[in-house]
Amino acid sequence: MAATSETVLQVLCNAGPSKSHTRLSSNKSNFLGLSKHGFNSVGAKGSSCTKIESSRHKNHRRICAFHIVDPVHHGSNLNDRFISLSCKCQKSDSVTDVVNEDLNRKINGKIDPLLDGNLGTNGNGAFSSVLPNADIDSKEEEAWELLRASMVYYCGNPVGTIAANDPSDSSILNYDQVFIRDFIPSGIAFLLKGEYDIVRNFILHTLQLQSWEKTVDCHSPGQGLMPASFKVRTVPLDGDDSATEDILDPDFGEAAIGRVAPVDSGLWWIILLRAYGKCTGDLSVQERIDVQTGIKMILKLCLADGFDMFPTLLVTDGSCMIDRRMGIHGHPLEIQALFYSALLSAREMLTREDASADLMTALSNRLVALSFHVREYYWVDMKKLNEIYRYKTEEYSYDAVNKFNIYPDQIPPWLVEWMPNKGGYMIGNLQPAHMDFRFFSLGNLWSIVSSLATSEQSHAILDLYEAKWGQLVGDMPLKICYPALEEQEWRIITGSDPKNTPWSYHNGGSWPTLLWQLTVASIKMNRPEIAENAVKVAERRIAKDKWPEYYDTKRGRFIGKQARLFQTWSIAGYIVAKQLLANPDAAKMLVNIEDMELVNAFSCMLSANPRRKRSRKGLNQSFII
Repeated sequence: MAATSETVLQVLCNAGPSKSHTRLSSNKSNFLGLSKHGFNSVGAKGSSCTKIESSRHKNHRRICAFHIVDPVHHGSNLNDRFISLSCKCQKSDSVTDVVNEDLNRKINGKIDPLLDGNLGTNGNGAFSSVLPNADIDSKEEEAWELLRASMVYYCGNPVGTIAANDPSDSSILNYDQVFIRDFIPSGIAFLLKGEYDIVRNFILHTLQLQSWEKTVDCHSPGQGLMPASFKVRTVPLDGDDSATEDILDPDFGEAAIGRVAPVDSGLWWIILLRAYGKCTGDLSVQERIDVQTGIKMILKLCLADGFDMFPTLLVTDGSCMIDRRMGIHGHPLEIQALFYSALLSAREMLTREDASADLMTALSNRLVALSFHVREYYWVDMKKLNEIYRYKTEEYSYDAVNKFNIYPDQIPPWLVEWMPNKGGYMIGNLQPAHMDFRFFSLGNLWSIVSSLATSEQSHAILDLYEAKWGQLVGDMPLKICYPALEEQEWRIITGSDPKNTPWSYHNGGSWPTLLWQLTVASIKMNRPEIAENAVKVAERRIAKDKWPEYYDTKRGRFIGKQARLFQTWSIAGYIVAKQLLANPDAAKMLVNIEDMELVNAFSCMLSANPRRKRSRKGLNQSFII
């Protein structure tokens, strides 16, 4: 197979055998995969050639792409040596597929409609989610201009959007990079607009970064880890300072503050991949062998056996949107909601084959156990709070009611007064002898979107938003968490973090980007008026304030003291909220609907729950809960 594929490459490139041995394999979508050894393709005299290789630059693995012009044109005018300083690659699935465009698009001499993009009614794969331009108001037009200005190009093709594009800020840090989690609302906005290329390129380029070397102090994390971010750098061409090349330089946490691995990156990547297929109708991307392999690598990393007794995913502090020390280490709700959504999405996209049977079984078992665990033990409302208040402690028994030995005195005084009679929410974290009663918006909203929360619980979460509108929405939506850590608690838990002071940044700050998650959750539960009201609040000032990253104070009245302006995901979050409110049916590409198999398994779990009746004969198959 390798010899045959290499021959195909030689024919396509009109070249002799490559000096760099390449392992190639074809997949169901007629793409040729490229191993880490790279390949060289040399064109005929007088023609241009694209070279793709794996190499090193400043101790990072990278993908290089550049354009070579025939030496006959190397005259006295040095500007003519290279027609372009960026690579001249045609639009392709990934940088490994540059020379295979005709092969990808033609099958037995016919154009493949899946690869040609003619999937929808308008000839470019768009479906009913594409909005007419007349429906876009002036704020949306400004937002779209800013979003397009943040686009990043690699090989002449868009591959993402930078985190912020604030021309007045001299301290860039890593805000000029493309972050996986930050790009999600941008990607959704482009999908809803019918502009699919940037999302497709992002998915495939970040997939290639997944398998690169990742080392911190001589230790390498799991191979399935996706980068937190990447940057497109233009550097001098090796051996020729008069030319440049584009490289992709990923960060897996080696350069991040605190050196924390981005656990949520791979989960968001799977969610975006599913949304791409749902929106475009083009399933050829998710069916590719390299994409299927990428999904499995993420799942194997998340489903790996360990010492943990619970089905929830164990992570360190700062491994998600809250990427600084905020006391969320352990089993934070945000990670569990994304984990559940990614598992459901992966099960939907994975091809059924004998080789992945064990993985599919493990995935299904984890889904059932995870949904039972979170719904049963993370949920609090007035009734559950009173139950915890009356807990007995130090129970040593299989039939213990207080399984995690939670002490009633852990119930914070603010919660007793804050909890409404109608409404409830998922707590932020659960560990032995510890419940984090803080309310975290993203975790609760995505619990609704992913169906991790039951329908009754989902409505109760939205009831809580309505009952506590002044605290959770205030003058600028949406509180990332409530309440803030203050005084001694702030000093101990955050380490006196000067950025996470009370009611600022991750410590009770207000984040406009969360508008789009609120919108998806509200639409799913047929209560769009909640999102509509939140968008109206944001529209009063977000454009005037130059699209800040976050807001400070209890009601979000001040622009954050260290907030970047023209923050891309604040812009994209607003755009997506407006798009979905204009066309609610488009939210289906993000929503996970629980199937009957899981519902039935969950019912079996409830009947076997030791809190009701313990029985070793309750289930034919055991689940760890």
